[in-house]
Amino acid sequence: MSQEQPVLLWTPGKERIERSRLHDYMQWLGRDKALHFGDYQALWQWSVDSLEDFWESVWQYFDVRHSAPYSRVLDGDRMPGAKWFEGSRLNITEQLFRFHENDLDRIAIIGRSEVRSTVRLSWRDMRRQIGAMANALRGMGVQPGDRVVSYLPNIPETVIAFYACASLGAIWSSCSPDMGTPSVLDRFGQISPKVLFAVDGYRYGGKDFDRLDVVTELARSLPTLEHVVLLPYLDREAALPDTHRWDDLIAGDDEMRFEQLPFDHPLWVVYSSGTTGMPKPIVHGQGGTLLESLKGQALLNGIGEEDRFMWFSTTGWIMWNSQVTGLLVGATIAVYDGNPGYPDLGTLWKFAEEADLTVFGAGAAYYANCMKAGIEPRKLARIDGLHTVGSTGSPLSADAFAWIYQQLGPDILLASISGGTDVAASFVGACPILPLYAGEMQCRSLGVAVYAMDEQGKPLDDAVGELVVTRPMPSMPLFFWNDPDGRRYHDSYFDMYPGWWRHGDWLRITPRGGAIIYGRSDTTINRHGVRMGTSEIYRVVEALPEVLDSLVVDLEYLGRESYMPLFVVLRPGAALDDSLVARINASIRTALSARHVPNEVFEVPEIPRTLSGKKMELPVKKLLLGMAVQEVANPDAMSNPASLAYYVDLARRRRESDASHSTHVTRAANASNAVDTAQR
Repeated sequence: MSQEQPVLLWTPGKERIERSRLHDYMQWLGRDKALHFGDYQALWQWSVDSLEDFWESVWQYFDVRHSAPYSRVLDGDRMPGAKWFEGSRLNITEQLFRFHENDLDRIAIIGRSEVRSTVRLSWRDMRRQIGAMANALRGMGVQPGDRVVSYLPNIPETVIAFYACASLGAIWSSCSPDMGTPSVLDRFGQISPKVLFAVDGYRYGGKDFDRLDVVTELARSLPTLEHVVLLPYLDREAALPDTHRWDDLIAGDDEMRFEQLPFDHPLWVVYSSGTTGMPKPIVHGQGGTLLESLKGQALLNGIGEEDRFMWFSTTGWIMWNSQVTGLLVGATIAVYDGNPGYPDLGTLWKFAEEADLTVFGAGAAYYANCMKAGIEPRKLARIDGLHTVGSTGSPLSADAFAWIYQQLGPDILLASISGGTDVAASFVGACPILPLYAGEMQCRSLGVAVYAMDEQGKPLDDAVGELVVTRPMPSMPLFFWNDPDGRRYHDSYFDMYPGWWRHGDWLRITPRGGAIIYGRSDTTINRHGVRMGTSEIYRVVEALPEVLDSLVVDLEYLGRESYMPLFVVLRPGAALDDSLVARINASIRTALSARHVPNEVFEVPEIPRTLSGKKMELPVKKLLLGMAVQEVANPDAMSNPASLAYYVDLARRRRESDASHSTHVTRAANASNAVDTAQR
């Protein structure tokens, strides 16, 4: 297909290439394995053709600590159900403490929030607190396989609690405290937790939000819960009965012990919502997460022991999980809790100066907002130490690529990546030895056999298709919780292309070997990197007495800014006035998240449905994106085909509005140019 000429933004210099960990790995392959590759594309091809050899080389190159060796790397080339590194025993927390053993006063974690000024934990402090918390959990009877859940913000204590759980083989799961009670219970209620970590509240945008009532409700509604560990983040006077205090627990015995676990022992449960039913509880393993983190953070993102690394996130987004794995390559991690736009969009850049960051990451929407607001980071903060800027969560526009280089300088590696909660890894992303083009991720990730596929399963050359992975990855889910026959897991990824993973993104692989993501190909709502199933939104909206039915779509597509309209059918006599819209928005914000508040709410006569009663989200989305009605829906397969007329008309009005706006902008630009010419 014909594409615009790409704009080259960055080319790594010889010195940068040679000091990269990826270059060192390639030299090591030559010395130890007699494997020589002329370029990254040849290395990638080997990594997916010789899958076992590649992943074994990652284990060996990073010298993974283990107490028992593996008997084989992979038991078979199949998905789902591939078994990796069988026989090995290890512990992911043990990998942390191979670094800086002779310099334990080096800073491990830097934390700042709207509540607190900057705090710094040394590797010595971190080890002591992890050991003490792990022993406290043992004292509560926590054993390998028990679930420990967190309702904590993005602060150093959350990192401590996670690695303490991992050290003894407990299974971690996290929700951000800005999530409402129903949304949290939908997640934690599925996995029967034994211990809950929680805060009394949090601060966002300068406003305090008390969470003691929510914590009380969680404790009451989770029948398997035996212990609550309360962190008085806002220092509320009120205290919940029968809770452990954080400070008491980390003051105890800090002897560090590492439970030796199988490679596929569960590490954490993360959640990715489908369009129907409850959020999917996805289980990742200790070993797969460890290997993928070493490969991704060190080889592809270029993060090492001398780096200071932040990826702004909440604890409910998979990028929090990715952030904490920076410690696995010896880096210092920096965590920030609060509104990145409060008191203004310079907040994170100023924190970057304070923490002396070398790697700065955030969601694509953050950079777009900075660009629109006219933020000039180098005028706000001294950030000359930055060598890498990361972006993910949604497609980053070519304009935002250019803005980053204009503002941060020509020597920055823009690590634009795309992966998923589902694999806790990137499919496509960054490479420190490749050039970078505007709007384009540099490469397919090592060990990931990812392709753009047509509907028949044929790889596409320089054309948009479904993102499909044809060979297993160590970080693919072990299973879904409460999915004993594996049906839900299978149907989530393997129903369209049997034996291959279909992720639900539109992808194009460019002639340069790069990749462009064009948004979701399914109807999961992905707002600023946080996914929410439409069914979760419907449960909240349709709980309002005035709302009979609803439908929501997200029109993020082809790099455009996300636009999420909500359509509602009201009870007779009800009116969609400002008051009802405000209550709809408040309900979504309180029960789910502020990120999923719709851009607009429309009253419609009915929601399009199939003959079996399913809401027709994808056809409505395609209509609003400009496709013809005959291309998106078969009237004979619908229970109410006349309902589509409203959406066809809305799409027409949106196109006319866009055309009018474009004409207005063009005329304004021409007028401005004429004035400039006259003045010159």
